Amino acid sequence: MPQVRAERFIRLDPKTTFALSQTTGEFRLKWDPFISAQSFVDGATSAGKGVRTRTVSRMGLTMVTEYVSYTPPRNVGMTMVAGPWFFDNFGGGWRFTPEGDGTRAVWKYTFSCKPAWLKPLAERMGAKVLGLEIERRIDAFAKACEDPALVAELHAASRHGD
Repeated sequence: MPQVRAERFIRLDPKTTFALSQTTGEFRLKWDPFISAQSFVDGATSAGKGVRTRTVSRMGLTMVTEYVSYTPPRNVGMTMVAGPWFFDNFGGGWRFTPEGDGTRAVWKYTFSCKPAWLKPLAERMGAKVLGLEIERRIDAFAKACEDPALVAELHAASRHGD
């Protein structure tokens, strides 16, 4: 199964880094260039194992994912429940490890494509496209982590239970 991976060193503690990565709604749109909308489904109001989210990419593709792991501030893993017709399966994982005076953020996507006759070409193309997207996304995330105003807003929201 193809996998794409990106990593960055973030000059924030793992707790803050993790929290920023898991923002939703309007706050998420301030840093995440991949999505145009994201929300919890099935009545959930916060992330956790078994919780589902609906994400619409800026390209208009919709995917419903379920958290299969959620261990703040270390990692989060998700798997596709429903999504674009060309994915047979899709999963994502984000890991945050203390390193020196900051955090090592590693993001991965693993996927397979269908139909079988198109799979070899689709997976080569998918690795290129998703590889570019994950790099673009983690770059935007690292930049957001360097924005003192955005980090202050995150801390203020967490103090107020937002």
